[in-house]
Amino acid sequence: MKALLALEDGTVFEGQAFGAEGDQCGEAVFNTGMTGYQEVLTDPSYCGQIVVMTYPLVGNYGINREDYEADRSFIRGFVVREKSDYPSNWRATYRLSDFLAKQGIIGIAGIDTRALTRHLRDHGTMRAAIKTNTNNKEKVIEKARACPDYSTQNWVPEVTCRESFTVSGEGPRVVLMDFGSKLNIIRRFSQRGCEVVVVPASTDASDILELEPAGVMLSNGPGDPENVPYAVETVKELISRRAPVFGICLGHQVIAQALGAKTYKMKFGHRGANHPVKDLQNEKVYISSHNHGFSVDENSLAGLDVSVTHINLNDNTVEGLKHNSLPVFSVQYHPEGAPGPQESDYLFDSFMKMMLPGEGK
Repeated sequence: MKALLALEDGTVFEGQAFGAEGDQCGEAVFNTGMTGYQEVLTDPSYCGQIVVMTYPLVGNYGINREDYEADRSFIRGFVVREKSDYPSNWRATYRLSDFLAKQGIIGIAGIDTRALTRHLRDHGTMRAAIKTNTNNKEKVIEKARACPDYSTQNWVPEVTCRESFTVSGEGPRVVLMDFGSKLNIIRRFSQRGCEVVVVPASTDASDILELEPAGVMLSNGPGDPENVPYAVETVKELISRRAPVFGICLGHQVIAQALGAKTYKMKFGHRGANHPVKDLQNEKVYISSHNHGFSVDENSLAGLDVSVTHINLNDNTVEGLKHNSLPVFSVQYHPEGAPGPQESDYLFDSFMKMMLPGEGK
């Protein structure tokens, strides 16, 4: 079945549909990871976006039951150069096309993803639309242009948990504010024996503190941090009460705003598992997993009691922050990212030491 992908600037790509049928719109973004398409598909941070995979062959190891980052997918479309209908992996339980059909997601294959990626890199991410079984390019362009701007929408309520739940553990209690958390964040704490209490993004500081946490984790999530002012106010209160706080991705941006900094939308963002990040504290460079379209404005940090701890070596954007006198730190990238580089896992150990300062001395 034929499908069209149109960008708001009038650029149109023709391909073959797979997965679900119909039409959908969202923000077109690209991911440079060579593996991990299942984690991309189930990462809530991609809510509202049409994801373009730059690696040419996708679907070759299928979909399995163990590697989900959420119980369903929130993306609006999936674009690949070539899809594999014959996965070769002993863990596979679905083909990629079957998974997309089950999730109601439109896929389009046969696209020149190199050309599309270069277009988005040169002109920035933009609104896009996919429609199956059509030759009417103008209609698909109109749908792309009618799609609401990604930054104006609050995506967090769509991906956060509806009510609190607990993952048991014998160690310290971590309260995880769920802005669209990946399951691997919970897994990382569980591996360290922590009890993890996951709470909705709208939970206020008093309810969190009543749980008597050893620390508070702010998860990843989709969209512009400007659209979650309630979370910023909650984090301000937690920080003022000297609660140990660790933030990842959107959580990092929320911490930055709570400390008085500003954020901005990037031209095309960072999405992939191959970004070099330098830890300015130990002078080491780590290859890291990313998925974000917003960043902290380094100029807005002037005069704040905050230090930049990590920078991206591709564009020198801020990748990590810490408060100079309070137990608060954050990173823009994903130390829990999998599959992908694991060397940034030490950040979870740093948080453990922050929650239990007397341990291991």
